[in-house]
Amino acid sequence: MARSRTRNRKPRAVPDRGAALGPLRLAGLPSFSDLSPSPEQLDAFARQAARLEGDASLPGEPVLGCVVRLDRGYPVVATERATLRCEYGQGLSSLKTDARAAVGDWVVCRATEGHDAGLLLEGVLPRRSDIARWRGGPRGEHQTLAANVDVVLVAQPLSRREVLVDRIARSVVVALDCGAEAAVVLTKADRCPDAAWLAGQVALVREVLGGSVPVTCTAAEEREGYAGAARGAGAGWGVAEVRALVPEGRVAIMLGESGAGKSTLLNALFGEDVLEVGGVRASDDAGRHTTVSRRMVRLAGAGVVVDEPGLRSLPLVGHERGLAKAFPDVAEAARACRFRDCTHTGEPGCGVRAALAAGAFPEARLDAYLSLAREMRESSEGLAPDVVI
Repeated sequence: MARSRTRNRKPRAVPDRGAALGPLRLAGLPSFSDLSPSPEQLDAFARQAARLEGDASLPGEPVLGCVVRLDRGYPVVATERATLRCEYGQGLSSLKTDARAAVGDWVVCRATEGHDAGLLLEGVLPRRSDIARWRGGPRGEHQTLAANVDVVLVAQPLSRREVLVDRIARSVVVALDCGAEAAVVLTKADRCPDAAWLAGQVALVREVLGGSVPVTCTAAEEREGYAGAARGAGAGWGVAEVRALVPEGRVAIMLGESGAGKSTLLNALFGEDVLEVGGVRASDDAGRHTTVSRRMVRLAGAGVVVDEPGLRSLPLVGHERGLAKAFPDVAEAARACRFRDCTHTGEPGCGVRAALAAGAFPEARLDAYLSLAREMRESSEGLAPDVVI
């Protein structure tokens, strides 16, 4: 007879998911008053609350809340009364994780006295923006990173190597397509070999993005001439200028690869070490991945920022609208092309090439546009026939 594998196993402690979070767990999280639902979301809450109140099988008071953190799969919801862990109600518990609430979502909950959790999440209110990326292959789907975000801060580290403008441009495209504004934060500027190199990297970013996207540089250590070089090339300088991008009442998310310095920057914005930061690898001067969960961070005298784990990749699938918003001059020139499917790489009667020759935009900007457009075209052609994007 086989021996039971559970005979000597110690029972696991079950966390009190309904208890209010202690002071350490609340550190840095925004309160209900720091966040503002839209009029449309308030109307949607009123409708869903009326439905819950009219259903005798669903006892408990309807409560409006905002998801400020995902804690081991359970949303942490800020309500007017308290910030609590929350479980999904029966209607949402069977849904896939990605179809549930994301950080930044406004939700309707039920306050229940007899349940293990203090709140049951019964519905996600309509989003005014949905910052999402494609995850998976031909049968993949868009994964929501954060909801109801006003501005995406695209973090990209500087160093002795040329800045990854393609990575910055694709993040801007995603941000604009998903209903948010975009701004670029070039971190670790003090790792540039000199002020001239820094100015050149800022100029390269400016050349590709144009003048509509704010660019700001930050550094762990001040170096003589660096701030002036950044400003001379068209960028802001310092933590204070990053903070100004997220005034009170606004919600931002910081996107970037692992080791881009996001947590270090957020700690500087917050004024103390709320988030763990990693060291730097000597081999490539890159930081190590530290953030493993999504959470909001409240900034003193400013708005709220979502700390997002580093993204290894940011595929572009179905973001054509964002591409046109990021490169409006190129998109407008394309309207003059003789062929509707013009790739702007050599076809006769190409309006884009004519605009380039006339100096309407620099060649580096066009190259970035063509690279991203080609990637989206190839990604779309590789999707399964029944996948809707």
